[in-house]
Amino acid sequence: MNTKHDNSIIFQPIGIISTPHQTEKGTPVQPFEARDIAGEVKIFPEFRDGLKDLIGFQYIWLIYFLHRASFSKLSVIPYREVVERGLFATRSPSRPNPIGLSAVKLIDLDIEEGILNILDVDMLDSTPLLDIKPYISRIDSHPGSKGGWFEEVSEDRNS
Repeated sequence: MNTKHDNSIIFQPIGIISTPHQTEKGTPVQPFEARDIAGEVKIFPEFRDGLKDLIGFQYIWLIYFLHRASFSKLSVIPYREVVERGLFATRSPSRPNPIGLSAVKLIDLDIEEGILNILDVDMLDSTPLLDIKPYISRIDSHPGSKGGWFEEVSEDRNS
């Protein structure tokens, strides 16, 4: 069996995410833990026309490159857990393809300047943005869905 992966995928950032988070330590691990922390997205000029019609969405998905993450192993001990888990059953940033996904609150949008003011930022400062998608509650939310091992984890890691 050939296990060598030689297919290349090249992404071009469409902008940069600015946040107050300078180091991994102290950076919230999910947007719900970053409630009301402000950030700004600067869209590069050649992509600003794509912002048309984004006004009116309260939340947006940001898809970004975890530029300071390193790939470690396929089993990790997740935040708030003491048991090692398979990487793909976690939200660890150390992944074979370090891509992040966060639903953030869209506060204001200046299409001409390519500036999005957002809340609930859980990514590091100067994170390269790969894509934006609108959050649509009737198709992005699945109330009552099962959360695997995470349902057994206490809110407080020490309890």
